[in-house]
Amino acid sequence: MVATPIGNLADLSLRAIHVLERVDAVACEDTRVSATLLRHLGLERPLIALHAHNEREAGAGVVDRLARGESVALVSDAGTPAVSDPGARLVAAAAAAGHPVVPLPGPSSALAAVSAAGDELAADAGGGFVFHGFVAARGAARREALAAASADARMQVFFEAPHRIDEMASALASAAPSRRVTLARELTKQFETVATMPSADLPGWLAADANRRRGEFVVVLHARPAGSEGALPSQALRALDVLARELPLRQAVALAAELTGAPRNALYAEALARRDGAG
Repeated sequence: MVATPIGNLADLSLRAIHVLERVDAVACEDTRVSATLLRHLGLERPLIALHAHNEREAGAGVVDRLARGESVALVSDAGTPAVSDPGARLVAAAAAAGHPVVPLPGPSSALAAVSAAGDELAADAGGGFVFHGFVAARGAARREALAAASADARMQVFFEAPHRIDEMASALASAAPSRRVTLARELTKQFETVATMPSADLPGWLAADANRRRGEFVVVLHARPAGSEGALPSQALRALDVLARELPLRQAVALAAELTGAPRNALYAEALARRDGAG
């Protein structure tokens, strides 16, 4: 498992180069991207296309190679394999067949963004965070995922595409306006940008310059301060619990909001968080 650069080729580790020089083959997400990396290193290795659409079949071929005594490196186009990229099924299959799986640490846009966020609250709580990767692209699943994440007091980390970054910014600004957010764009590349602000300010910040909506994004929603927005009165929580046991979630939320005066969005996010935690 070889982590590859997310932009700057100088981030490729010496150990990664050492492994790529010695393996019998390289399984990769896109053979064109990996061929470019190998050419940069002056290497030629057989490439095995292993991506989201063929991972089971290609993975079986890799396991066959391992059974014959070959060594295979797995790389993604950028970053660490099997983290929001293909690889997990291959790792499981190789391990099940009794072959060792050796991870080589290296570039990670999620960890780079967390390190640049400077979230003191998360650090004081032990440094933990919730990594979502890419949330659902559209519809109720996306709304529910963002609402549940905003209701969670821990640091939340997302990947996002440029054509959806405005929608995510609006959702976070609505659900958690005073929580701080760090947007990390094009990490390690020429136009790298890291900016931290209250979530309420993020939509306007993006709108102020079209270039800020270009590239690849990591969005870090900072940990929520104790007693800040999102903390619902105990009466509202009690009503929500009672109603949710008897009614569909949306109806329970609507009635709890009407009975207690608590914000419907906050109640809905809390209901999702409780449902997911119970499951």
